[in-house]
Amino acid sequence: MSTLDPVAVFRMEAAECLEAIEAGLLDLTHQLDNKDLVDAVFRGLHTLKGSGAMFGFEALAAFTHHCETAFDRVRKGEVAATSELVAAVLAAQDHMRALVERPDADHGDTGSKLLAQLQAAVGGKPAAPAAAPAAVAAPVVVREVSAKENSWRIRFRLPANSMANGTNPLGLLDELRDLGECRVRANTSAIPPLNELTPTELHISWDVMLTSEQDRSAIDDVFIFVLDDMELSVEEIDGAATAAPTAEKAAAALVAAVSAAVPPAAVPEFRPVEAVPVRREAPAAASQAKSAENVRVPAERLDELMDRVGELVIAQSRLSQLASASADIGLRSVSEEIERLSGELRDTMMVLRMVPVATLFSRFRRLVHDLARETGKVIELVMEGETTEVDKTVIERLADPLVHLVRNSIDHGLEMPADRLAAGKTEAGTVILSARQAGGEVIISIKDDGRGINRERVRAKAESSGLIHPGQPLSDSELLQLIFAPGFSTAAAITNLSGRGVGMDVVKKTVEELRGAIDIVSVPGQGSEVSLRIPLTLAIIDGLLVRVGSGRYVIPLSAVEECLELSLEEDLRSRGRSFISLRDSLVPFLRLRDLFRTGTKPDVHQKVVVISTGTERVGLVVDQIIGDHQTVIKSMSKLHNDVATFSGATILGDGSVALILDVGHLVAAGQQQEAQLRVAG
Repeated sequence: MSTLDPVAVFRMEAAECLEAIEAGLLDLTHQLDNKDLVDAVFRGLHTLKGSGAMFGFEALAAFTHHCETAFDRVRKGEVAATSELVAAVLAAQDHMRALVERPDADHGDTGSKLLAQLQAAVGGKPAAPAAAPAAVAAPVVVREVSAKENSWRIRFRLPANSMANGTNPLGLLDELRDLGECRVRANTSAIPPLNELTPTELHISWDVMLTSEQDRSAIDDVFIFVLDDMELSVEEIDGAATAAPTAEKAAAALVAAVSAAVPPAAVPEFRPVEAVPVRREAPAAASQAKSAENVRVPAERLDELMDRVGELVIAQSRLSQLASASADIGLRSVSEEIERLSGELRDTMMVLRMVPVATLFSRFRRLVHDLARETGKVIELVMEGETTEVDKTVIERLADPLVHLVRNSIDHGLEMPADRLAAGKTEAGTVILSARQAGGEVIISIKDDGRGINRERVRAKAESSGLIHPGQPLSDSELLQLIFAPGFSTAAAITNLSGRGVGMDVVKKTVEELRGAIDIVSVPGQGSEVSLRIPLTLAIIDGLLVRVGSGRYVIPLSAVEECLELSLEEDLRSRGRSFISLRDSLVPFLRLRDLFRTGTKPDVHQKVVVISTGTERVGLVVDQIIGDHQTVIKSMSKLHNDVATFSGATILGDGSVALILDVGHLVAAGQQQEAQLRVAG
């Protein structure tokens, strides 16, 4: 049984923590006076610093400490949260990510430059490093006590296995010293005899007298990582309300309190620290309970499990075929039961692979924030349909195409603030990222309210590049699709954002590899919308198995609307027009026997399978509908990359191969046929 590397686990948790910090910072950009957001970012930085120190990422902990100190000053009201501070911490966060991923690499003077930027944003000097921990009791320091300061007695004991789990108690004491003046005593009474001592176990508890301006929550923050398993007692000795009116009385009260807490003996006797239940707020308890229900599983294991389920589905299909040809009632019963169980297992597996597109969309908040600062444009990002779920493989493949589309929308689409105001628009341009499910597809759209696509410039660029002949007639859709041609760009100059003509080509190539399609709508002066239609999953689908001639094919069941019978007489009457009347509307149909050139005669009773994508419909004429089929999708070989009619293949129960029809391509072919007939007719 494999054991997860603790450092690998830390890196996963650090990545989540950095994402939460980034989300908080981006929210803070729009609500600089929101104290809850400031606290959330501070706690995220505090968590990252503490976890880094526990797992030996000292450079990360030291660097993060400065950012944490900056937000601590904001929390206390010493400095105001500004856009410059948010930008500085966002830049610092990128460095933190590098320190997590490559802790031993040479990062040059990047950290120093970022800290200088942070100091300029906050003002004042950076926080001094924490004092070294003391191994013995420190002398009582008598000083003037501010009326705002409180005195606390903190007694805590960590679990015996805490050091083996990466918790360093000296780090906790350092953090307590950062809060104010401390007097620390170690209780060694629980240490067993040497012959019974386990070196990796911790048997020491601590008694700390703390004088600080911080409140109880700051003390709880110190123990935030070990709060669940430790024994902790925090008692306020001298609150602000009972502060002595003079420095002398305050000092005397503090000395008396310490003397009462620690008897003056050569070897002080300590009572074992009593376990005090830690009070928790209801939301925090609910959150921790929810976290405990989640299990981290590497994505590779899910992929491997998906492959096994696919093989099981193929074996089940073969069993069903054998059972249907057998007269054995028992065999048929077992076959039906296995078919039901394999179907449930497949559905469960598909749910495990589905992730919300929010995990993809959330990446673009930072991208839009940085592009707004770089271009000087005012940009508002709106995200819709974030709960729509897609196969995790699709999510991973869509990240780069969406980056190109968003950058293109901001650079080419949105105008500068002055130009927008002159055109009667709002100063802020809007980019809308949306996702919705339509049948077996998910439609992801990138929409902006900018200037739209200049068709004259697109045509001129296409003609000068040799993509089309001068004056060649093109439909509006065909003209707009030219922007996805390799090397095509209408940018006047090459910039960091665009101009090289490679981005949109990458988008088209990736979407086609995912068996998807791209639609573009653009209105001059009002904006553009690019929609990606992508299959929900690339693994297993429900399909309709049909026969055309002697070959068998699979039509994705999610695209099937209905099935009709087409008699030989109706087939002969429709020759030359290829339309069927379906509830007072004409639907074009394609004869797959002619399309695939089977060379066979049609069956007496042919069937028409009506399929659709979005609002477009087309009929497919087949010889026989065999039935539904659980289809394990296998990719086509490189030799068949140019065959657009098929999106993949599957293995049937008898071991033969059935090709999976590309619904989007067939619908487009049907609509093109309809347009040609309308022009001719």
